[in-house]
Amino acid sequence: MTDFTAARLNMVESQVRPNGITDRRIIAAIESLPREVFVPEGKQAVAYMDEDVPLEPADKSAGPRALIEVMAFARMLQHAAIKPEDRVLVVGAGTGYGAAVIAALAQRTVALECDAALAAAARRNLEGVAGAIVVEGPLAAGVPGEQPFDVIIVEGRVEDVPQAWLDQLSDGGRLIAVVGEADMAKACVHTRSGSAIAVRPVFDASVAALPGLRKKKPAFTF
Repeated sequence: MTDFTAARLNMVESQVRPNGITDRRIIAAIESLPREVFVPEGKQAVAYMDEDVPLEPADKSAGPRALIEVMAFARMLQHAAIKPEDRVLVVGAGTGYGAAVIAALAQRTVALECDAALAAAARRNLEGVAGAIVVEGPLAAGVPGEQPFDVIIVEGRVEDVPQAWLDQLSDGGRLIAVVGEADMAKACVHTRSGSAIAVRPVFDASVAALPGLRKKKPAFTF
């Protein structure tokens, strides 16, 4: 039988602390949250491995979904610099693990998920978590009814960052996403200043892609 407490502490010591995570609140939140609760039945043994954990979406035609590796997720949180008074949008929330971690750091956490089965799992997993709600809907639209957001965390790789997300950032707000067409892509921090958006690449990451967020190809003309 897996000792999940020991596995969780080992994950923190081997995957989180050595990768530039200096915010003790992030470490404490990850250290205290049972990740095995957020993975499908039968996959608990790999919940703490240094890799994405496959999830079970209702709509398999949209492509595979996964709980992204904790090393990349923790680094995204470090660069997000979430403050206790912040409002945070989690895009592609899956079963709610990332939103649960973020809820320990922020005042308000909105978990956006497009898949019905994953959204239902996120609601169960986040029940009783203060300041956290789950919204089911298209990822590219964000959640305009809850804007503005001080931070947007995208839990998966995207080929393009929708304008709707950027429009929902507060002045000074940060959006952190892994952006690229290949499996290995760049985690980038997008920061709003007035109407301008500055983009800063911060590290390489290989995480599962989110559905419906491919780069729009220009129409072919003769």
